[in-house]
Amino acid sequence: MDRRWEHLKVPLSESVKTTLKTLGFETMTPVQAACIPLFLSNKDVAAEAMTGSGKTLAFLIPLLEMLLKKEDSLRKQDVLAIILTPTRELALQIGQVLEEFLKNMPSFTHMLMIGGDNPMHHITCLKEKGAHILVATPGRLEDLFKRTSDGVNLAASVKALEVLILDEADRLLDMGFKTSLNTILSYLPKQRRTGLFSATQTDELEALIRAGMRNPVRCTVKEKVTATGDLVQRTPSLLKNYYTICESDMKFSYLVDFLQKRRDEKHLVFFSTCAQVDYFSEALQQITKSGCVLCIHRKKDNRNKIFNKFRAVKSGILVCTDVMGRGVDIPEVNWVLQYDPPSSATAFVHRCGRTARIGNTGNALVFLLPAEDSYVNFVEINQKAPLERLDLPPPPVDQGEKLKNMAKKDRAQFEKGTRAFVSFLQSYGKHECSLIFRQKDLDITKLARGYGLLQLPRMPELKGRKFPDFVSEEMDFSQIPFKDKGREKQRLGNVKKAEEAGEDYHSKKKDYVPKTVSWSKQNDKKERKVKRREIKEIKRKRKQETNDEDMADLDKDLRLMKKLKKKKITDEEFDNDFDPKMEDGGD
Repeated sequence: MDRRWEHLKVPLSESVKTTLKTLGFETMTPVQAACIPLFLSNKDVAAEAMTGSGKTLAFLIPLLEMLLKKEDSLRKQDVLAIILTPTRELALQIGQVLEEFLKNMPSFTHMLMIGGDNPMHHITCLKEKGAHILVATPGRLEDLFKRTSDGVNLAASVKALEVLILDEADRLLDMGFKTSLNTILSYLPKQRRTGLFSATQTDELEALIRAGMRNPVRCTVKEKVTATGDLVQRTPSLLKNYYTICESDMKFSYLVDFLQKRRDEKHLVFFSTCAQVDYFSEALQQITKSGCVLCIHRKKDNRNKIFNKFRAVKSGILVCTDVMGRGVDIPEVNWVLQYDPPSSATAFVHRCGRTARIGNTGNALVFLLPAEDSYVNFVEINQKAPLERLDLPPPPVDQGEKLKNMAKKDRAQFEKGTRAFVSFLQSYGKHECSLIFRQKDLDITKLARGYGLLQLPRMPELKGRKFPDFVSEEMDFSQIPFKDKGREKQRLGNVKKAEEAGEDYHSKKKDYVPKTVSWSKQNDKKERKVKRREIKEIKRKRKQETNDEDMADLDKDLRLMKKLKKKKITDEEFDNDFDPKMEDGGD
């Protein structure tokens, strides 16, 4: 099939073709060849294509072509297109690609609306410059729709909307944006073109397709592993997918050795929890002596700055959670390393897809414990992602001892290590594949050594259990200082105050037990609370209305009785007008 741009049935504008040539996109990918003609023929599109297949251009090009037809009737305050993404990193990336196209389309304006920025800045820009194209995350866009008192009426601006795009649509629902999406959709006109783009399909996504689209055309683009096409693969064909087996006390040592042997390459290292990212990113920075070790998770400040920095470097390590697992395109990532398998099967494919993007080669490696080896078959069957075993040479240094020494010298690392251990253990117990990842199969002693713990923390999962093979360090843990002089000064001040009050400052501090409920579940819980409050308010109003009606009926009946007593009405008239409910009550 000829996938050159000039062979599209609907010819592209010169400004779009110029930008494509500048960016070096000479031919279409399969998803682009399938979706762009449908969009340009005014169809709603629900596209499923593997990660790294070029979905961004598949919706940006037809979106811009449709808006070019409205160029003559443009008004500054009109919002003609909205692109919704689950994360600010993905929104930032789409915004950067969009900027390249708009260099040749000066009549159009766009704006990035994401968390981490001041909402008043967005409002000021909307008032002064307007935005024909909005690239946003759902929470921030919903917030701006509701800010009518700040002098901006976004609801009026979107009445001219032509196109709505939901990128990584399944992830939008996974992350608990369901309520925000419903609110946003309620403001948008029904007469619009809608595109849903995702690497996986879910039941919730099907419901969204039915609710938000009119007779959508479905596009499914997948790659085949074999020439006969017996096995459909969800990961790019140029991706080499590996797994390795190692014990939990040596896993970090294997990781460090692997990274040190590939210093000149670019690596993404995935962990399960934010606390793990904080702990191991600091450890990697100190141990590998690498010039560029960065970390990102959803609680991290300056995520946009960190993301852009890693995109720009030629070699380095980005330690992250699944917040970086969807849609983001980082140039020339050589290896995706999964220190822990993800909590959901679909996330495995998305993590791997951060490399080998749009025709490039790449590698992915997942570290598994001996008890987790059946995960290989599970991923191959469930996600159509075959894995090849990679036997790594034994690491020359046991990094567990280095982690311990770091904890002894810096209280921050001592506390981070405990948080990381606790958060991992609790998240492991809630794994989606609970038949494979069983908490009772974990060797706690080896796991604690792998985290460089000086002592085991007190937590419900370990209550009543004994671990004779784990020996706590013989030292006074309250004397471990903070490396940061400011924090240490503050700690010593608190210790002194506690001593003066006759208390032990460190014994008062409770062991850290992080929240183990996922962000999306926390959001669902909040939604349920809101719904309960709404139902309660509706019942209260109904009760109030019923009481008011009863009082009015009673008042009417009393007036009738007075009239009867004064013989202003007859017995027959009284019987006809008297409230039957009173008669029933009298019986």
